[in-house]
Amino acid sequence: MTHDRDEHIIEAIGRCRIVIRNGKVVEVGEPKIKDCPLAKRFAYPIPDIKPESVKANIKHRIKAFGMCTPDREVLDNREFVGFGASELLSFGLKAGLIDAAVLACDGAGTVVVTKPAMAQGIGGRMSGLASTCPYPQVMDRIEKDGGYVLDRKHAAMDAVAGVTLAAGKGFRKIAVTVAGPDAAETIRRIHPDTFIFGVHVTGLTRDEADRLVSASDLVTSCASKTIRDAAGPRALVQAGIAIPIFAMSKRGKELIIEKIRQANEPVLVKPTKLPSLGESQPDPLI
Repeated sequence: MTHDRDEHIIEAIGRCRIVIRNGKVVEVGEPKIKDCPLAKRFAYPIPDIKPESVKANIKHRIKAFGMCTPDREVLDNREFVGFGASELLSFGLKAGLIDAAVLACDGAGTVVVTKPAMAQGIGGRMSGLASTCPYPQVMDRIEKDGGYVLDRKHAAMDAVAGVTLAAGKGFRKIAVTVAGPDAAETIRRIHPDTFIFGVHVTGLTRDEADRLVSASDLVTSCASKTIRDAAGPRALVQAGIAIPIFAMSKRGKELIIEKIRQANEPVLVKPTKLPSLGESQPDPLI
């Protein structure tokens, strides 16, 4: 992608390849996942994952909060999923367990956020961002509310450089979302105290899943069979049974437990062999 082109590429909702140009959905590939329990709970639900329903969902997001446009909103306090990545990171910022989160944002690329509402406003509304282009308006909103943009010129996406940026700004309890083992292992080597959250894992090979699990504090399972197989038996805590989040370290476990402790919702706590999976899972798991 050339950076003077208004284009964004997303791999989401059934792992479709979605291309947005000039605020319009111009391409939706064939989904690799046919059914997802989370997609049925979206603000604009997708009961049956097909290109036309995916396109309608993305068009709704563009209209509702300006996704992939200069009007992109970056703040939100609503929880979309009880133990989603953005919800856990937002809570971690609020509780003081982390002081900065490195995320990917459409229109800005890799960013460092310090406010819970921004972690939720960015991460809760976007997943699977593969590439983006820079919008000064979006980057200005992020910086106005205490965030930092890695690359204003190109909106580059680089989780490793994002953690380095956060460390350079004086943050010490840094969390980052990563979509593969290479970035996770590099961050763990260079910045060993970073809280690493593995996301967007559908389609990883077993070797990739093993490596990501070994380097992460938390990892979501998405529609990944290999993550369920690799993380489940080694996890300290599992949150959720349809699309589980696995805590792979004591820090990951503490974040989940603390969120439970401060919440008002009823929770079942039960010692059991992991993974513990419900009947409703993404179909197929790949």
